[in-house]
Amino acid sequence: MSKTNACRKLDMFKIPYTLHEYEWDENELDAQTVSEKVGVRSNQIFKTLIVQGDKTGVMVSCIPGDCELNLKRLATVSGNKKVEMVPLKQILELTGYIRGGVSPLGIKKKYPIYVDLSAKSMDLISISAGRRGLQIFLSGADLITATEACLVDITNS
Repeated sequence: MSKTNACRKLDMFKIPYTLHEYEWDENELDAQTVSEKVGVRSNQIFKTLIVQGDKTGVMVSCIPGDCELNLKRLATVSGNKKVEMVPLKQILELTGYIRGGVSPLGIKKKYPIYVDLSAKSMDLISISAGRRGLQIFLSGADLITATEACLVDITNS
């Protein structure tokens, strides 16, 4: 397996992680499917969502795979009145990653990152390694360190 920018970022911080490859399908990029393929619960898969605030612009959010992003709550904690999902066609241009392979690490520009509060207490979470079919396993605390994220409650739970 070749290292991705996300892996290089973790190496830079000297954060331990493991890589897990899996067979992916264009029509099955959801967190539940990925969790089954890599052998963890869906709440351990942290999906990376790219959003845009009306005041702050592009932001990155990272939430458990079994949850939905609460856009109103994210707007409040990020100093926006309104937050919307970025259209899929803009994801590659903004992040350098394609749908199903967006990692909160190694994004080509520095955007504010908001990680759901639940990550803090998790010993093992999985995030995209920056390409489809490759996941990084690390601790929630290490994800927070590596992303330099704001830790907030941003899900509908």
